[in-house]
Amino acid sequence: MSDMRLVVIGAAGRMGRMLVRTISETPGAKLAAAIERKDSIALGQDAGLLAGVGKLDVGISDDALKACVDADGLIDFSSPATSVELAGYAAQARIVHVIGTTGFAPADIAAIDAAARHAVIVRSGNMSLGVNILMALVEQAARALGPEYDVEVLEMHHRMKVDAPSGTALMLGEAAAKGRAIALADHSVRSRDGHTGARNAGDIGFATLRGGTVVGDHSVILAGPHERITISHHAEDRGIFANGAVKAALWGRGRKPGHYSMRHVLGLSE
Repeated sequence: MSDMRLVVIGAAGRMGRMLVRTISETPGAKLAAAIERKDSIALGQDAGLLAGVGKLDVGISDDALKACVDADGLIDFSSPATSVELAGYAAQARIVHVIGTTGFAPADIAAIDAAARHAVIVRSGNMSLGVNILMALVEQAARALGPEYDVEVLEMHHRMKVDAPSGTALMLGEAAAKGRAIALADHSVRSRDGHTGARNAGDIGFATLRGGTVVGDHSVILAGPHERITISHHAEDRGIFANGAVKAALWGRGRKPGHYSMRHVLGLSE
């Protein structure tokens, strides 16, 4: 089979450059196009030179629709509105769309679901293979241990991160809630200050730390009678997200259309 031709959205950004590097280093993958905003100063530049991997003869363009027509898949860490638009392009072109964007509204998810009737869409708030294994372990542990074990999610990120809790922390909370067969929205505790009273049984707590240049640390603590279980993941390089995204794209090639997650890519879901 020929190399999978991939489009990188936001190719001049930090994640975009990592994706270009990862694609250039991954057997079976080839950079087909690199896309940026219409006002980007990177337009026309060679994506490989910009990413530090040498000339690839792929100039950065602002025409995502044309790029999709000539590709097998696209990888997208952008914004909810842009990802929804790109999902429509992927559906038209019948190609793979890997989405690492977060912050979708219910209407956005509905639009992506509609596009997934014609495209293979792999969407995850965290493309790290390790984090997705962590989520599976948290769900299994929460189910096995039951409500006698209190669940706390602790996360730390760099000082510039603007949202809290992180999207990954919320995904871990959702995994614990799924294991308990409860709705996270009804049992989520985001802050504690002052005289809070005793902890409510079944609550899933979140604690947030910010500082320095931390890429991302996440721990889930299950505290039960006379013992604590801590399951952790520490991201040391943002390249893990690019690696996972490219793996997801290669996995999606030749699949039937649908809305998939990284759990499908890892063989953790049917």
